[in-house]
Amino acid sequence: MKKLIFGAMIFGIVSSFTLFALQPLSVEAKDGGRKIVVFSAALNEAAKDKLISHVGGVKLKNLDLIGAKAVWVPDSTAAAKLADHPDVVRVDDDVVVEALLKEGHVKVQKGALQPVESLPWGIDRVDAELVWPTGNTADLIKVGIIDTGISSKHPDLLANVKGGVNTINPLKSWNDDNGHGSHVAGIVAALDNDIGVIGVGPAVDLYAIKVLNASGSGYLSDVIEGIQWAITNGIRVVNMSLGTGSNVQSLHDAVIAAKKAGVVVIAAAGNSGGSVIYPAAYPEVIAVSATDQNNVIASWSSRGPEVDLAAPGVSIYSTYKGTGYATLSGTSMAAPHVAGSAALVLNTPVGANDVNANGKWDPDEVQVKLQASATNLGDAGFDNLYGWGLVNAWNAVQ
Repeated sequence: MKKLIFGAMIFGIVSSFTLFALQPLSVEAKDGGRKIVVFSAALNEAAKDKLISHVGGVKLKNLDLIGAKAVWVPDSTAAAKLADHPDVVRVDDDVVVEALLKEGHVKVQKGALQPVESLPWGIDRVDAELVWPTGNTADLIKVGIIDTGISSKHPDLLANVKGGVNTINPLKSWNDDNGHGSHVAGIVAALDNDIGVIGVGPAVDLYAIKVLNASGSGYLSDVIEGIQWAITNGIRVVNMSLGTGSNVQSLHDAVIAAKKAGVVVIAAAGNSGGSVIYPAAYPEVIAVSATDQNNVIASWSSRGPEVDLAAPGVSIYSTYKGTGYATLSGTSMAAPHVAGSAALVLNTPVGANDVNANGKWDPDEVQVKLQASATNLGDAGFDNLYGWGLVNAWNAVQ
């Protein structure tokens, strides 16, 4: 009888998860659906769960990093009751975030044989290959790819992948079923071997933090859980080649927490040709715009005062899902050039860059180093297209 009861409980949990967490993605507006409920710190977990249940809601997951829970609510009345409760700080929409790939700029290469290794133009342009002969390949620096996952069988990646998580569905693996995350991972840390490509930091310890589905979309709460996982697991750099046009305080709070924990947070600026999207627009994030082979900003790259650095993002050849390769464009491709460069910086002594004298690199110190060593493009000094310039890994490690 106990086994039957336990089995029924497990079935109920899985069914609830499937019903609410795996439903088709849509932006839940003000009337109900998925929400992020931020509670007063004085409220215990049992009381939080009781409050959710009282309004007819269903808890989807805990977001302890920001003192919140992802919740499904049936209608606007339930959402309003939560928002009005004295022990609720805020109710945010659990908006949809997207991988920042430029549509129409995709060329996938498949085949039984692995191509001979080549140096992609972007890796060459940021001068990463000049760093490796010094013995710095960013070995043991942990970089989290918050994305669609990383291929679990790609021979040009797998030796560098040290673990991961699937925050969409914890019952499934972090394997990449889209290709975007594997492409990003290859730019950061494809292996220096005889095949395919090579990344900015070819010995980086990669961690697959799968927050986006096979279509390249996901819920904000899954991204926040991914950031939380990165902090818990000692990740030094996170790359977020994803974003939303919605400025949601819960996302900002998560980014602030990551930076306070010592994580260098890097994000793609966006592909609208307009203003920088979130999380890149937050001041705690290194926002990256995309350049072409002529060192000119892509027409579709987002721009504005939030841009910190520029990096190659047009026609970038890198690893893909399965064992394939692809040429893709987007600020999604630019950001990991900066993430890999940050890993190389973290693998050097902090020395005179240690502004707060704590004996280690802090996120602000890494950002200042990357910006001060960048190759100036556009207007002298800072500008809204390139930020402080084109990232240069070789200059940054000097």
